[in-house]
Amino acid sequence: MARRPTTIARRRDLFHEAVAIIEREYALELELEGVARRIATSRRQLQRAFAEVGGTSFRAQLAAVRMRHALELLSAGSAPVREVAMTVGYRQPAQFAKAFRRHHGAAPSALRGGGDCEVGGGPDDGHAVARPLAA
Repeated sequence: MARRPTTIARRRDLFHEAVAIIEREYALELELEGVARRIATSRRQLQRAFAEVGGTSFRAQLAAVRMRHALELLSAGSAPVREVAMTVGYRQPAQFAKAFRRHHGAAPSALRGGGDCEVGGGPDDGHAVARPLAA
């Protein structure tokens, strides 16, 4: 079904506004409903914007931003995994570790402080995968 140019432009704007909120506030408890209300749209319209413009969902976008920041934090220092989990918006370290492993292909502790892993291109899903460094 063909979309009107104004509909396409509106969804693109909604997507970019929502992504900007996610980028700024990823560590907070963000919900689709609340972000939709803040940008003056419905939950369903924002879902459509994420699907059509971003090829993703609100939850997947939020998780990707959190995982990117977590990787940066873990690679840059020696902060405990629990602290990194809380910093990027996870209340449960175990939930964070599971999401991190699924997204990056390695446990968060394997990457902390540079560790002995490198993060490289992942499988077909586009996620990064940690691999042991060559000896």
